[in-house]
Amino acid sequence: MGAPGRVLLWLQLCALTRAAYKFWVPNTDFDAAANWSQNRTPCAGAAVEFPADKMVSVLVRESHSISDMLLPLDGEFVLASGAGFSARDFGSHLDCSTGGPALFRDPDRFCWHDPRLWRSGDAAHGLFSVDAERVPCSHDDVIFPSDASFRVGLGPGAGTVRVRSVRALGQTFTRDEDLAAFLASRAGRLRFHGPGALSVGPEACADQSGCVCGHAEVQPWICAALLQPLGGRCPQAACRDPLRPEGQCCDLCGAIVSLTHGPAFDLQRYRARLLHAFLALPQYQGLQMAVSKVPRQPRLREASGAKADTEIQVVLVETGPETGGAGRLARALLADIAEHGQALGVLSATARESGAPVGGGSAAGLNAPGPRAGLAGGLAAALLLLLLALLAGALLLRRAGRLRWRRRDEADPAPAGAPVGFHNPVFYAADPAEALPAPQLDVWSSSRSYFVNPLFGEAEAEA
Repeated sequence: MGAPGRVLLWLQLCALTRAAYKFWVPNTDFDAAANWSQNRTPCAGAAVEFPADKMVSVLVRESHSISDMLLPLDGEFVLASGAGFSARDFGSHLDCSTGGPALFRDPDRFCWHDPRLWRSGDAAHGLFSVDAERVPCSHDDVIFPSDASFRVGLGPGAGTVRVRSVRALGQTFTRDEDLAAFLASRAGRLRFHGPGALSVGPEACADQSGCVCGHAEVQPWICAALLQPLGGRCPQAACRDPLRPEGQCCDLCGAIVSLTHGPAFDLQRYRARLLHAFLALPQYQGLQMAVSKVPRQPRLREASGAKADTEIQVVLVETGPETGGAGRLARALLADIAEHGQALGVLSATARESGAPVGGGSAAGLNAPGPRAGLAGGLAAALLLLLLALLAGALLLRRAGRLRWRRRDEADPAPAGAPVGFHNPVFYAADPAEALPAPQLDVWSSSRSYFVNPLFGEAEAEA
């Protein structure tokens, strides 16, 4: 069986044990333009320089003519069939020589905890992962490219990275002893570096309701790596009252549905249901969804009375110009749980929405500013002018002697036996039906969260 066939068989075994797998994306190939300072591979006759104080393994796929080469401190060239280097006169190609040597970029720039450097094996259209879960979780299988060279930084200061298994250079490591021997070898030291440690454990996620990723302690490192190109700061969300889901580094606009579940809940089945029964509908084409098990915040456990320390988090994010779809889908999911929650194994559900878009754009289902906000401002100004006019009229009438008022202590005493106070219709209504009606739940408000208990099929609003 060839290498592709072995990888396919291994992935099928992962699927049977509910294990997710993550692929390492970047490489240190000679023929990859992104690995060179000018984002292009060296042209014929160019001088080539590698960082002198670095270690690196470089795969060379093609033949190259160069005039000079400065090698790294320690490293290797892995030559593919037909690849190689040949010398060429430096002065014969002035267009290459005048720009200086071609510089190979720092191979240590790739960090394990950078979410941008990983690709999920179960990615599907409309699905995404929160930032912390884009990095391999403790129950994931990790695959490094078998047809490319790579280098990974384990740290700094992130402690031990633990995953279910690691596949590199055609070998799959499921025991710490075997992985440690590989990391200590020259091949391992050329590909893995840094103060952190890498460990493997044979346990996969055996819970059909899903497993928590286990990145709560290293999330600061994950967010630091993700936001490093932005100066360490999150971009401003394009809505009022944005949300920050568990495991996400920055605020976003959309909605979050949180579920508590029983033993019959199946995370993969529920994710497939949302993907095909809801997200595939035309009205939700501009949305993306993330579904996973996350730690339940203590304050939420106390507020709801739930004893479970985990919950299922459904994150809905709007990616297109249309707004309001995330809120509509969140309410559709609550209605679906109210009807089918018992069969799905869902005990309760709550939903939160972000506010209206920033900039005056309208958003269906949200309290959007715009023409309504302008009308409200105009009415407020008109009422203020009317109040000032009435006050000025009262002062004129007082000066003319046509209007008098007295202080409270100068008022005429009330007749003996007269009742004191006022009539309160809430307490003194002759008929209970005449009392003030109870406030109705406004399910369109973006300032409330919603609660659904499928055992009773009723929705309640939480302040």
